[in-house]
Amino acid sequence: MLEERIDNKERLKEVGKLFFKLGCIAFGGPAAHIAMMEEEVISKRKWMDRQHFLDLMGATNLIPGPNSTEMVMHCGHERAGWKGMVVAGLAFIFPAVMITAVFAWLYQQYGQLPAVAPFIYGIKPAVIAIILSAMLKLGQKALKHTQLWVLAGLTVLACVLGVNEIAAMFSCGVIGVFLYYIQSSGSASPKSFVPLLAVQAAYALQESMTLKVFWHFLKIGSLLYGSGYVLFAFLDAELVANGWLTRQELMDAVAVGQFTPGPVLSTATFVGWQMGGGPAGALAATVGIFAPSFILVAILNPLMGKVRKSKPISAFLDAVNAAAVAVIAAVMIEMGQETLTDWRTIAIALISIAVTQYWKSLNSAYVVVGGALIGYVLHLI
Repeated sequence: MLEERIDNKERLKEVGKLFFKLGCIAFGGPAAHIAMMEEEVISKRKWMDRQHFLDLMGATNLIPGPNSTEMVMHCGHERAGWKGMVVAGLAFIFPAVMITAVFAWLYQQYGQLPAVAPFIYGIKPAVIAIILSAMLKLGQKALKHTQLWVLAGLTVLACVLGVNEIAAMFSCGVIGVFLYYIQSSGSASPKSFVPLLAVQAAYALQESMTLKVFWHFLKIGSLLYGSGYVLFAFLDAELVANGWLTRQELMDAVAVGQFTPGPVLSTATFVGWQMGGGPAGALAATVGIFAPSFILVAILNPLMGKVRKSKPISAFLDAVNAAAVAVIAAVMIEMGQETLTDWRTIAIALISIAVTQYWKSLNSAYVVVGGALIGYVLHLI
């Protein structure tokens, strides 16, 4: 019993250290975060097999909340149970929240943000290489047969043409189930599957600005689907349109989300600071937007093993997994179009791709730091 407790404590420390590190270096948005997790959790530490990782990723894409942060929680749960889920989530979120809080304070004091563009200039093309490496590894496991290759190709095309990524993935899953029943000639009987729902309870919190901030972000965290970048559309509709935030403040919040590591939703810390007048507002916004994810992952993770035993749902997950890899590819294409705009960024991307493919075990932190330094030097030329 004592040995089990010691082992669990060691696992919790391992989980905390890993995701704190990723929280400090995970630039580039959800696709890049997933890529770094795949490298650390699957390739290096083998906490789970790649198929289970894909299943969790596919399921996470279909529930509200920030995808990569919820994947962090899943990985922590797999390694050290519900305590691991909490430690992983907090460790990953903490660096981004603290960095964002510093920027929020500087913004409140001086009305502008520090100049970090030269470093971001090199980080973005380096991140493309990390995403490509993960996409190739996950694709080998997810794209098991020709039908899944076709579904993945159609998903990439749909996303590039502007179709909502969640709609594309869900449609892909439905088609996967339809194909399963055609191939099995209706011999298998479908098992019931109860979808997870986030239940919201509304209270009258008009007397406190901090509680108002918390309630606004709790609603957003309970309804936000897909990439964390969708957050900005929610903020515009929820806060700017109602006069809680100026559009310039929202644009500056977007900038903070772009150049800080970790989850994009840490932008809530910046916005909450401006709305609530300081640390209390920042804390309320942060807790509000991330709380639903902890609850949903705690419910979802234990169900995944049972879900896989149902053949129709397994077919659904296989199709969704193929679509998830396709969405990563679409994100990479979009990032490439936005980022690879001159010979410098193209050179950084090619060097980073060569490095990640030649030294497959190299920590992604070195790729990020290397890209930042090369970008800074080339930006001065």
